[in-house]
Amino acid sequence: MAKLNIKLVKSLNGRIEKHIATAASLGLRKIGDETTQPDNPQTRGKIAKIGYLLQVTEEK
Repeated sequence: MAKLNIKLVKSLNGRIEKHIATAASLGLRKIGDETTQPDNPQTRGKIAKIGYLLQVTEEK
């Protein structure tokens, strides 16, 4: 199964509470945090919601 490397590149300060919670559910708390998540519809939905804060690359 494919995986996604997700990095938080913008601050969570002043963001909507739901967006902060979505970042936390991905394991991202501060700028520069990175995580590897499975490429599935749930993860894609989270990325779609807060994509403006993230940098996403595909891992093989």
